[in-house]
Amino acid sequence: MEIRTPDLGVEKAEVSEILVNVGDKVTKNQSLLVVESAKASVEVPSPVDGVIESILVKQGQMVQEGVALFTVSGAVEEVAPVVAAPAVDKVEAIQKAVEQPSQSTSSESAQTSQTVEVPDLGVDQADVSEVLVKVGDVVTVGQSLVVVESAKASVEVPSPFAGTVESIAISQGQGVKQGMPMLVLGGVAGAKSNKPIQLAASVSVQAASTTQPQVVVQSAVQQPTTPTTTVIESTTNNSDVYAGPAVRQTARQLGVDLHNVKASGINGRVMKEDVYAYVKQRLTSAPIASSASVVPASSGLPPLPDFSKWGASYDEPLTRLQQAAIPQLSLNLYMPQVTQFDHADITELEKLRVELKDEYKKQGVGLTILAFIAKATAHLLLKEPRFNSHLNDDGKSIKIREEIHLGIAVATDDGLIVPVLRNPDRLSIREIAQQLGELGQKARDKKLGPNDLSGATFTISSLGAMGGTGFTPLVNWPQVAILGLSPAAMQPIWDGVAFQPRLMLPLSLSYDHRVINGVDAARFARALAVLLGDLRRVLL
Repeated sequence: MEIRTPDLGVEKAEVSEILVNVGDKVTKNQSLLVVESAKASVEVPSPVDGVIESILVKQGQMVQEGVALFTVSGAVEEVAPVVAAPAVDKVEAIQKAVEQPSQSTSSESAQTSQTVEVPDLGVDQADVSEVLVKVGDVVTVGQSLVVVESAKASVEVPSPFAGTVESIAISQGQGVKQGMPMLVLGGVAGAKSNKPIQLAASVSVQAASTTQPQVVVQSAVQQPTTPTTTVIESTTNNSDVYAGPAVRQTARQLGVDLHNVKASGINGRVMKEDVYAYVKQRLTSAPIASSASVVPASSGLPPLPDFSKWGASYDEPLTRLQQAAIPQLSLNLYMPQVTQFDHADITELEKLRVELKDEYKKQGVGLTILAFIAKATAHLLLKEPRFNSHLNDDGKSIKIREEIHLGIAVATDDGLIVPVLRNPDRLSIREIAQQLGELGQKARDKKLGPNDLSGATFTISSLGAMGGTGFTPLVNWPQVAILGLSPAAMQPIWDGVAFQPRLMLPLSLSYDHRVINGVDAARFARALAVLLGDLRRVLL
């Protein structure tokens, strides 16, 4: 059977999130996707038990009532289409109350002032949690005027008329019930619009008790709008923050994470003024870099204590490159990461490099040991494709990349940057050395383009001649592994008869333990050490 878009109360809405995949088993009333309009975000539930056979819409697509969303096989029962309605009682009565002015409101077209009363909320009394307009505001038909809150839900009450707010008879925190005057609109040109106006529930306060299938209204937008100069931080899933759809839309437009906003409304409700105050505070504080990267939720770290009692201090801003790297580096908080250590005997490999370097230098190519390591790593990744993969969003499979693209960490004056070496498995040592030199120079000259920095499948980070004996590099999400190289050093190695001086290169292989097992990482590191010990094995 096909599952189609129910009546959303609006002409069109956008698919903001698809909650299931093809092949998933779903149960009756299980949420399948989230659609969003200017008023609210709603989860559309399944009317039957079954298996998702196909998904007919995409994230970001605009849909309207009757559009096919999914096909479900093995459906055991079919019920009437589920209407995506707010989780409040007596929805029909609410709509009628809004569609028809009260008896005290004159319907004569000559009347220029109209009183807007509290509609039937399905409860005896509710509290005004937010007044969305002020005296003098010009409002349109369907524009939300106030938000009232009961034990079941928060509801935005729209205007049945277009006009100017002359007076407001209620205040924030006041208890109201059906029939009470809320405000007076002046300049009303006749009766209200004939189009039905549906009240939009915002975030549910307490699950409504009902036996009928319904949807839970929430904010489920996972990706913020494109950042502009006013964006100060990327938004995350704010569904657990108590705020109305209008406030959520404002937060998305400004790039604000509502978790960080101090709420001033009743019962901890975030108001528009709270969002504006937060933005003003951030814009007048220390500079914060904008970034289009998707960032994780707050790390949960407490704010810094006051250090003034222990002496003077001062703030030093990070470079723009360092600021831009913070969201990417923070993704490691969500990755179980382990590091495997090994040593590679590169004595013979270094002799080969020394023999070739003068010849390469005459051709304008600087030959470093990294060129050989890149070639050996690419060769090994072809045999160990799991290390050249990404964990899929469903957590049930991995996406194996068929091509090798190595991210090569380069230190610059502004910080670390990672250009990408394309298909080193198809290149000669000379070509790899030449491209490494070009990428390094472009990085230091700040001439790298977006294509030079994207699409890596595996990363190599080398400390070069900076010293140290080993380190634990951070996996660069969405990759699953990274190879760290520490400076090679002469060490006495026992050959069974005597100690021999050998040039040993420390290897540090960090990996995402969700994708790679420890035994596989140990085997990979050892295999790489063997290849570097005798690079002729690459030809076999």
